Amino acid sequence: MTFLGMPARGPGPGDAPAGSPAPAAPGGGLDLSLLYRGPLASCDYDCPYCPFAKRRDTPEQLRTDRAALERFTGWVADRAGTGDTLSLLFTPWGEGLVRSWYRRALVELSRLPHVRRVAIQTNLSGRTDWLAEADLTSLALWVTYHPGQVGHERFVAKCRELDRLGVRYSVGVVGEPEHLSAARRLRAELAPAVYLWINAAEGRTYADAEAADWQALDPHFGYSRHAHPSAGLPCRTGESVLSVDGDGTVRRCHFVRDVLGNLYDGSYRAQLRARPCPLPVCDCHIGYVHLETLPLYEVFAGGVLERVPQDWRPPSRIGPLPQVS
Repeated sequence: MTFLGMPARGPGPGDAPAGSPAPAAPGGGLDLSLLYRGPLASCDYDCPYCPFAKRRDTPEQLRTDRAALERFTGWVADRAGTGDTLSLLFTPWGEGLVRSWYRRALVELSRLPHVRRVAIQTNLSGRTDWLAEADLTSLALWVTYHPGQVGHERFVAKCRELDRLGVRYSVGVVGEPEHLSAARRLRAELAPAVYLWINAAEGRTYADAEAADWQALDPHFGYSRHAHPSAGLPCRTGESVLSVDGDGTVRRCHFVRDVLGNLYDGSYRAQLRARPCPLPVCDCHIGYVHLETLPLYEVFAGGVLERVPQDWRPPSRIGPLPQVS
């Protein structure tokens, strides 16, 4: 399993028939969730379990990424008055918040009335004071804790800064055996309202006893533990959830490479419709969260983008492992 996550707000379009148009927003436009990933690939961490090949971005590559992000931000701003409502999640290959243009983009986008939510996946290694400039009713963070890359005290201090600022966020850990004690310690020190999610490690099979240890920290770990059959099943991607890359190419998700059009010439809009998944399985949260055969829009209602369950409270008692196929 990978450790990404993906957007959407509230209940999805449900069982719309194939070929039906994308759901309308209250203003008559489209209600879309966009997953943006530009060319940025540099990261200040070097996690051995990370599935992404990192590079050291050159100044020219950084300028290209900045220009692509600013173009995307400008497009979002220009949707004001069109009737469209948007939710946005940034899923960079590298770490975005150590770059000023990502921080500025999140602040600007959070203030737009037609943007319901804007979030980014981050290791939280950078500064946090810029968040005070954002509209925190719409901004959220999807944070991953990497025990081998940052000290426990430093990471917890960062989380407490988010608490002090009033930032909505979740924190996750990759379920490697060597991370279990660190994850338990983290759960004990996080604010009670902060959800700690666990992602199954890439290629790892969990025996029931081992899974129960992770389930004690994250009651929804069962959804990550196994890949989900998806071939031919209804999925919201391609209809109300889209993937956008740095040049504006639109696909249904990160894992299906078929092109639906381009964001900037509007050609994607004619391709928005309900369609089944063409892949045999989906094993990443940012993909399977949108499968209509799973109840995850209800589980994360109001917080799919930042991976925060509805009315989340830490569990006081853990029952049997959920049977999730």
